[in-house]
Amino acid sequence: MRKIYFTVLALLPMAFCLGASPKEKVEFKSDANNKKVEVYVGGKFFTAYIYPDNMEKQSLYPILSASGKTITRGYPLNPRPFERTDHPHHVGLWFNFGDVNGLDFWNNSFAIKPADKPKYGTVKFKKIVSMNPAKGELVADADWVDINNKVIFHEQATYLFAGEGNLRTIERITRLTAAQDVTINENKEGLIGLRVDRAFEEPVQKAETFLDANGNETKVPVLNNEGVNGVYRNAEGVKGGDVWGKRTPWVALRANKDGEVITIVILDNPKNPNYPAWSHARGYGLFATNNFGGTFFDKNATKVKVNMKPGESIVLRHKVIVGGDLTDAEINAMAKQFK
Repeated sequence: MRKIYFTVLALLPMAFCLGASPKEKVEFKSDANNKKVEVYVGGKFFTAYIYPDNMEKQSLYPILSASGKTITRGYPLNPRPFERTDHPHHVGLWFNFGDVNGLDFWNNSFAIKPADKPKYGTVKFKKIVSMNPAKGELVADADWVDINNKVIFHEQATYLFAGEGNLRTIERITRLTAAQDVTINENKEGLIGLRVDRAFEEPVQKAETFLDANGNETKVPVLNNEGVNGVYRNAEGVKGGDVWGKRTPWVALRANKDGEVITIVILDNPKNPNYPAWSHARGYGLFATNNFGGTFFDKNATKVKVNMKPGESIVLRHKVIVGGDLTDAEINAMAKQFK
C-alpha cells in the first residue's frame, strides 16, 4: 500500500494542472446562509456544492445538462412525481465508502435509527478552502468522523468544472489523510456515486429487492415506466445490468429525456488504486464506481485491504461527463486524456 501511496501523491500536482482554463466561463456563487456554492457554466446553472447540517455528507445537487435538463433524482431533498423513494442516502453526486475502520459511511442518512447510528460514519463539512473561476476549481475540506466526532480521515476535495457546447464535466480529486490508524476493508458500497433521474433508470415490470452492506433487504417497488429508458454500457461492450460488478475504465448511461439524448459517463483514472474500478451501477438509478470493491463483486478478485498510518494520504481521481449521444470512440478519447 505504501508504494501506491507515494506514487499517487507524487502525481497530485499533475492532477491540478489538468483543470486549466475551462472552455466556457465558470462562475461560483457562494450562499453561506443556505450552505451551498452554486456553479454556473457559460452563464447557465450547472450544479451546486451543498453542505447542509442535516446531511451525513456533502454532495453536488442538482446536476443539469447543458440544455438545462436535470439528470439527478429529486428525492429526498426535492421529490418529483413517480420517483422511487428508496435509498435516502443517494443524493446527487457524492463520495464515501461502506467500510472504514468498520464504520459504514455510505448508507448513513436520516433514516438510520438512533440506536444504530454508532455503526455509521459521517463526512462533516469544515470549510470552503478556495474558489478559482479561471480554472473552474472549487476546493473544500471535510472530516470523516465516528459517532463521537473522532476524526478518521481528513478529506480535501478538489472539484474541476468545465463545459463546451453541450458537454459538461466534473472532475473530483479526493485526498484522504489518515488522522489515526485506518483500515479500508473491501465493500461494495462505494466509492463515487450518482443517483440519476427516472429517465435514466432501466424499465422494470416487477418489484425488486436489493441488499445493503449489512445484508438488509431494500424492496424497490414497481413504478410508472413512462419515459424510463436508461441503458448502461461499459468500455468492454457489456450492456444493461450486466455492467454491475465488472472492472472497466468507464461506464456510460444513455437515455432520451424529453426528446433529447443525454449520456452520463463516469471515468476511472489509471493512477487510482485497483484500476480499473468495479462498477456499482444498478438499473434502479444508482450509478457508482468503486475502487475498493474486491471480492464483493468478484469472488476470484484479489482481496482489497488498505492499511494507513496517521499522516499517510491516498488520492483518488474520477471524472463525470454529461453530454449528448456520445459514442464509444468519443468516450475512449476522453478517457485517454484523463491521465
